Amino acid sequence: MFYKKRLMTPGPTDVPPTVLSEGGKPVIHHRTPQFRKILTEVIAGLKRIFKTGNDLLIFPAAGTGGMESAVANLCSAGDVVLVASCGNFGNRWTNIARAYGVESDHYEVEWGASVDPKEIERRLSANPKIKAVFTTLSETSTGVESDIRTIGEIVSKTPAVLVVDAISGMGAIPMETDDWKADVVVVGAQKGLMIPPGLAMVSISKKAWALAKEAKLPKFYFSWENAQKSMTAEALANTPYTPSVSLIMQLAESIRLLEAEGLESAWNRHAKMANAARAAMEAIGLKLFATGTYSNAVTSVWVPEGVDGSKLFKTVRDMYGITLAGGQGKVKSSIFRIGHLGYADDWDVIAAVAAIERALAEQGYKLEFGKGVAAAEKVLFT
Repeated sequence: MFYKKRLMTPGPTDVPPTVLSEGGKPVIHHRTPQFRKILTEVIAGLKRIFKTGNDLLIFPAAGTGGMESAVANLCSAGDVVLVASCGNFGNRWTNIARAYGVESDHYEVEWGASVDPKEIERRLSANPKIKAVFTTLSETSTGVESDIRTIGEIVSKTPAVLVVDAISGMGAIPMETDDWKADVVVVGAQKGLMIPPGLAMVSISKKAWALAKEAKLPKFYFSWENAQKSMTAEALANTPYTPSVSLIMQLAESIRLLEAEGLESAWNRHAKMANAARAAMEAIGLKLFATGTYSNAVTSVWVPEGVDGSKLFKTVRDMYGITLAGGQGKVKSSIFRIGHLGYADDWDVIAAVAAIERALAEQGYKLEFGKGVAAAEKVLFT
């Protein structure tokens, strides 16, 4: 049986055809005016999407590379940072910090919940030595969103800087970098920005630059200072080392598409798809995993009793052509996740819901075929 392949994961996501075609164009040299003009335009476009006037750098790396650059450029060995985690990727901040000899005051909520800004405020008051607060906008392992606006207001009143992993959130859910006082925002390109994996983007405020000038951790490839010097030395942007030329050309096209849709329209599209996915899962009797603020990038769902989660995932992928995401860490076999992110639309959500219904029924789960689809359609089309 032939089925169209769909990526319904929280990254990587499907890539629009015009973005894919940019990757098939002949590679141009990265030191030419032609490429540097594209890079300059991409930086300007990213600033509009990040909603920031701050400096912005691009590294040839996955989002984790951008996260590591934040730790390496902001901290010194022995520094104390506060990590506010609501899942597997929030925990990654602590793992990176400890790898560099940085002490993490690790605040982790029960998975499925959102971090409490008041607890962040309490810990900052209790320990004035905290240099930075690291947290996550959209936690893809659990499907929850953090209140970055409130956290930013709290952190801005202290000497600490706020560092936000917006890797799966940017382009999909609201993120107002400057207005919300986020000093460093890290983004990966293979999610809401709709290109293949391989680019990390980092915005840096003046407050963050001041802290970076004091930092003593070793860095070379991820040096913000070296990258910024190349970026601003001449009228056209440049990079200290070879950039991912084709990915940046693809990013230029994805920015064009996102701005043609309108950023707020994109946020609304993601919210509608997320509401439809959640309504569909509840309509067929499944329980949503998230108990905090839902992320509109991904919906997390408990695997029902009597159903093999691994088999469910494989059936939907291998029999019906739709790749969902399994659980991670301590909920690896307990939940599955539906990504509705980036180049996704109403019909992708409906197809995913129908495939989940069918795969559940094949394992003996009692449901009324089409009930989840109908619930999704009611959200999407009325």
